[in-house]
Amino acid sequence: MLVSSIPVKDKNCPLISEQTTGISPSFQKTIVKAVSCQGIGVHSGNPVTMTLKAGDAHTGFVFVRTDINSPHNHIQARWDKVTDTAMCTKITNDHDISVSTIEHVIAALAGCGIDNAVIELDGPEVPIMDGSSKVFVDMIHSAGSQSSYAPIRYIRVLKPVEVKSGDSIAQLTPSSSFNLKMHFNANGRLNNRAWSLSFNPTQQNFIKDLASARTFGFYEDAQRLWAAGLAQGASLDNTIVIQSGEVMNEEGLRYDDEFVRHKALDALGDLALAGNPLLAQFEGSNSGHGLNNQLLRALFASPSAWCFEEAHPAVTAFKN
Repeated sequence: MLVSSIPVKDKNCPLISEQTTGISPSFQKTIVKAVSCQGIGVHSGNPVTMTLKAGDAHTGFVFVRTDINSPHNHIQARWDKVTDTAMCTKITNDHDISVSTIEHVIAALAGCGIDNAVIELDGPEVPIMDGSSKVFVDMIHSAGSQSSYAPIRYIRVLKPVEVKSGDSIAQLTPSSSFNLKMHFNANGRLNNRAWSLSFNPTQQNFIKDLASARTFGFYEDAQRLWAAGLAQGASLDNTIVIQSGEVMNEEGLRYDDEFVRHKALDALGDLALAGNPLLAQFEGSNSGHGLNNQLLRALFASPSAWCFEEAHPAVTAFKN
């Protein structure tokens, strides 16, 4: 990932021996060929074409607004570029050029073990497709992947970091690999039901357990969202819609616990904005885009809470 992605003093962890980790070195990956899709923005309702292209080693994930004729139309997908987290994650560069709803495609790239990619868009929002990461995963598989000779550079969390907002909590704690736990109860709006999910995000587990989990919303909130200029493209084709605690979609849920799985999917996309894969355990309780970003900001605001660790030898996060 982008070596200079974290604007604080560079500091490396002492290398851990392969005898300690038992895991071989890992190298950065990108896709082989360009692949495209067409859809609409869930908030704008406007059509958009997105193309995934190979990225050079150490560049991370970079969005390019092809509809803007400017040398400043590149936006780095990074935690400190996040400027809005209302209903989605939005990033903006120093020239006020932005891209919204990036979390599902970023989750797909990270979940499929891709470290570097260029994401071209002819509009200001990533297409929502079916509301999950499934289409993006299919695109990545169609494109193929290739390794570079550049080692992966991880961010090792050294001590617990936690943020809270009301009853919502997000925390990172030290771990030898990336793991995720998510708890979700929608503040009682889903017939007082609650779900918990523990997830070890290997590529196989990501595709099987999270990639197809769709975004969701409440019918009772629709008028408020439309008045705010949001959800203009939302429909039963791309969103699980809940009315009075019941799912309105004719086909029902893809998983019995699809809500918490999608919250975990969002968290993977948001946490991938760290700029390098995390070696940590994430645990969230009703955590959303805003709190996920606050957690990364709290982590990097504490220099003693993290360090870089190159994959010589490596531990594995988001890898097969």
